Amino acid sequence: MQRVFLINALRTPIALRRGGLAKIRPEIFAASVVRELLRRTNVSADVLDGVFAGNAVGTGGNIARLMSLLSGIPSSVPAVTIDMQCASAAASISLAFAKIAAGQGDCYLAGGLESVSLQPARTYATGDPRREQLAATGGTYYTAELAPGDLRPDAMLWGAERVMEQEHVTRAELDRWVLRSHHRAAEAAREGVFREWMLPVEDCTRDEGIKPRMNQRLLDRLPPVLGAGTLLTAANACRTNDGAAFVLLASERFVREHHLAPELEILATAAAGVNPDESPRGAMATAEKLLAQQHIAWTDLAAIEFNEAFAVIDVLMERAHPEVLSRYNIHGGALAYGHPYGASGAILAIQLLAALREHSGLGLLSIAGAGGLGEAILVSCL
Repeated sequence: MQRVFLINALRTPIALRRGGLAKIRPEIFAASVVRELLRRTNVSADVLDGVFAGNAVGTGGNIARLMSLLSGIPSSVPAVTIDMQCASAAASISLAFAKIAAGQGDCYLAGGLESVSLQPARTYATGDPRREQLAATGGTYYTAELAPGDLRPDAMLWGAERVMEQEHVTRAELDRWVLRSHHRAAEAAREGVFREWMLPVEDCTRDEGIKPRMNQRLLDRLPPVLGAGTLLTAANACRTNDGAAFVLLASERFVREHHLAPELEILATAAAGVNPDESPRGAMATAEKLLAQQHIAWTDLAAIEFNEAFAVIDVLMERAHPEVLSRYNIHGGALAYGHPYGASGAILAIQLLAALREHSGLGLLSIAGAGGLGEAILVSCL
């Protein structure tokens, strides 16, 4: 296997739905990230072996190719769109890693892009029985069928609620993680932790979801989203957002020949599946799988990043591995920043990069995906 290095990374600000990126097509704001990332690394687009980009709720087709062409990458460079839902960008990085490790290429762009603001409505074709099941909407849907027979637009929310019920999670546990996430993200914003990896796009210059004044009184006033007796609220489930994030990966040979200075080495990746009705379990299950494969203990890690699609993911982590919580989501997570589905795995890579600047050593990111999936990546500081 060839060694694989992360040269650099870049993202847009994470914008609210109908926020600063709402009127910009995702392939356009993502192209600006790609162009700037190549400029900063001094890597010519024509030496790329390929582009992998995650996208979950876009307009279909091969948006990675569209973005690639808009960014000025030559048409001779292939581009592939990956849909692993929330885990799409992490899967894109994993695929680029595998290509380089196997000697099938030397330099790839990988990451993802998403605009929930411009998410299109779709309609099942006449003759598709699902059209009849959604008769009230004329067969129109926004959320794809992610588990057989489950066409509910709130299936992911019920999945999180189910896990909370199974694990006897309390509202107080969830609230504690919401507060931690916002307060740590607000501190990171004040200190400019992510400034070097964030590219302003037109008037969108900051992460829009962070609430520095989040407090228990505000959380106590939030009603349960799924009705009386449930725990899920608008705070302990992350927002859905607009944004793009990409990393540049290269082989040891490419690094040497182009005189590059990598930030991290990618050591291994893993994917896993869990019960699709309990998708928040995917982050922990995949992380455990990867660490077991690599014979690495949780306490060997200097930094850990999980995507906080739901606060219950944090609670599962807290209960399973309390000994490493000081190394977990050091600068806050998606409960504060938000979750542009197809880009979130690459955003986590940037979170991990920042954390390892402060606490050098091994780092792990893991993200659960709709449909009961997960993707995890193990890295090391150089």
